[in-house]
Amino acid sequence: MTLSTARRIPGDDTTTGARRGEVLVSSIGLDYNGVPALADTDLHVHAGEFFTLLGPSGSGKTTLLRIIAGLLDPARGALHIDGMDVTRTPTQKRDIGFVFQNYALFPHLTVAENIEYGLKVRKIPGAKRAARVAEMVELVALGGFAERYPSQLSGGQQQRVALGRALAQNPRVLLLDEPLGALDRGLREELGAEVRRIQQESNTTAVYVTHDQEEAFILSDRMGVMRDGRICQLGTPEQLYREPKDLFVAKFLGKTNLFSGRITGLDGARATVQVGAHELTARANPAIVGDDVVCSVRPEQLILGGTEVPAGLQRISEAVVTEVRFLGQRRSIHLDAEGVACTADLDPAASVPVVGDRVSLLVRPGEIALVAAEPEHG
Repeated sequence: MTLSTARRIPGDDTTTGARRGEVLVSSIGLDYNGVPALADTDLHVHAGEFFTLLGPSGSGKTTLLRIIAGLLDPARGALHIDGMDVTRTPTQKRDIGFVFQNYALFPHLTVAENIEYGLKVRKIPGAKRAARVAEMVELVALGGFAERYPSQLSGGQQQRVALGRALAQNPRVLLLDEPLGALDRGLREELGAEVRRIQQESNTTAVYVTHDQEEAFILSDRMGVMRDGRICQLGTPEQLYREPKDLFVAKFLGKTNLFSGRITGLDGARATVQVGAHELTARANPAIVGDDVVCSVRPEQLILGGTEVPAGLQRISEAVVTEVRFLGQRRSIHLDAEGVACTADLDPAASVPVVGDRVSLLVRPGEIALVAAEPEHG
């Protein structure tokens, strides 16, 4: 049995017919020694969604998560969960689950006893506790490990125990603070898929913190990119990747090629941009003020061509191949485009240029994303 079909445990406060776990952050802010760690922030996490806070170290993502958890008190603003103001409500009364990067398991308790711990604290009857623990052990794929101790488990298995313990009480919201950060890449991908499966089967709202873009892309329904205590942009992973609002988001979310340009015309959702001697069609960005822009083109969007430009393509620059790297599923072609370092990704089956070849960098009309040029600091 999975949590999607599991019984609610006694004492759970549910609203009949309503989805649980809506989180509303309203102008929440926090300062450390007079320096803003979290600027006045607004965020709406929908019930049942997997929402990721993504950003570099020090961006404020863990601070925001801990405020939602009640582990930090905001200096200002309000926090509501399912319409209830919990801004000053103690952590243990918020009906949330929390999964830490370091697992935080009790070493002297077995897998089953760790999962059962919160149910015991809430004085759930023994038979119901046992049934719930059995459900959780099955949900997190630890059948046969219930009597083992944390020291007898791998890192991935310990993280599954932490997930099972957090979900055992069927919380309104599951908060996860870089839970896969201590694992190697292969195990992170495997367990990340399990975290997503468990979240979907349990129909639990999840707020997840990570600095890993691939992790965020794979797991999230929506995500928010943070920088300097602020949420720069919200949206689906594809929206943020294809339509970054600013230069930071464009560069932070995967590799991109950047070309300076100037807007020469606007027509609804399309913009005409001059890059060097070439006129290009790009996606308009309402956040841009002024005409000076940076064109963001992902490596997989660049096409290498010759002197003639085929129909349906536009030339963005001439370039010289400086390096060719074979990366298994793709070839990474490094180029010098009139002083701008660029990268194009090619299918391994495509014809391969050699170092020194002169090529045209081509792009399909409308694939270029525009962001405002950052002011020069002198």
